[in-house]
Amino acid sequence: MARTRTRDEILTEAARLFAAVGFKGTSLNDIAVAVGCSKATLLYHFESKDAIFLALAEPSAQRLVALGDRLAALEDARAAQEAAIDGFVDLVLAFRQEIALIYDQIPQLLERPAFAHLQPVTTRLVAAFAGGTDDPLRQVAARVVLSGICAVAIDKTDDVDELRTALVRVARRALLTPDPKAKD
Repeated sequence: MARTRTRDEILTEAARLFAAVGFKGTSLNDIAVAVGCSKATLLYHFESKDAIFLALAEPSAQRLVALGDRLAALEDARAAQEAAIDGFVDLVLAFRQEIALIYDQIPQLLERPAFAHLQPVTTRLVAAFAGGTDDPLRQVAARVVLSGICAVAIDKTDDVDELRTALVRVARRALLTPDPKAKD
């Protein structure tokens, strides 16, 4: 009797492989072999590797888009900055596994057509983290803090509440200073 292949099995094995060897290092054939199905069966459920990844990332991507929408509605740069910090920390902590899967691939993934809809959201997030300014130092600080939040969240197994408090506190300390050009 042939074993029924499910979408969930494909997603589970794809997530495991993406975590082990990265998105780029995983082929459709690798996923099919891990599931124990043919590549044709895999392609019946998903049209591409991007489609598999999108299915894995969809809940976190939806939340990122919702955060971007909330930020766009805020006119005050400081309020947007604080909302961005809180919202992004909460998002990363809620989706640690998904962030771990894509962390080192984010710039390349955002250039792929299947992920292009997230580019404006990430641009809005960086702008909010930078306090709505084009100042190069604030832009760099925003990107460093965003990356740092991801790196720490996926690497730590600390108590989530304590980790959230620490991440928000550090992000605010780094980003909400009056003038990042001021000498230390």
